[in-house]
Amino acid sequence: MSQSVKRAARIIDSIAAEPKSVVRLAEEFALHRSTMFRELQALEEVGYVRRRKDGTYALGFHLVALAQNSLESVDLREAASDQLRRLHKVVGNTVHLAALMESSIIYVDKVEDASGVRMYSRIGAPVRPHCSGVGKAILANLDQAGRDAVLAATDWKKYTESTITTRDQLDVELATIAEQGWAADDGEFEDFVNCVAVPITSSAGVVGALSVTAIRMAHDLEQLKARIPLMQRTAAQISRELG
Repeated sequence: MSQSVKRAARIIDSIAAEPKSVVRLAEEFALHRSTMFRELQALEEVGYVRRRKDGTYALGFHLVALAQNSLESVDLREAASDQLRRLHKVVGNTVHLAALMESSIIYVDKVEDASGVRMYSRIGAPVRPHCSGVGKAILANLDQAGRDAVLAATDWKKYTESTITTRDQLDVELATIAEQGWAADDGEFEDFVNCVAVPITSSAGVVGALSVTAIRMAHDLEQLKARIPLMQRTAAQISRELG
């Protein structure tokens, strides 16, 4: 891949996280402002970015449409949509759906907490497999080669005191998850957030996972564990939809 294409992709990733000005992007990428402006103009011409009234750049509508089309082509998202929303009506907490797409795990659907609390996750964003419930629920149901592929790019960053930071530690936990049938994120990415997750399978094996996530002060991990039987029934219904 050429350096210019890599840089364009990184600029899009940066803007996706937060709209930014030419000056800020130039500083971030160590480029002259005029060079960054030309990069943004090229991306704007193809609809991948757009200039807002305040002068900052955000994702373009063409790119958003492409992402939506891609998500709509994911069978899991379509099969799970109704079941996810039925689950949310009962639990009220944030419900996530993640799909295993080749060697990546991606958030493909999300229903926000009924109280209005918003989580960091975004539909279309990659999952951090070593410190997320859905990531570990999927990994626990993969063979060694599948795990190796998903974890190849993992940076093993320590986000909190609870974050697993080595493959050996993770493999030990995955063995427990595989046996018990569910996974947890006990403040491993953000120490004030916890979740429980269960895998979703099809005739081809594990295809994704769903999770229920809450702020620890609202519902701690023990309270979330009470949701697991309902989540497993929901996952089984989605599996039947997938065939």
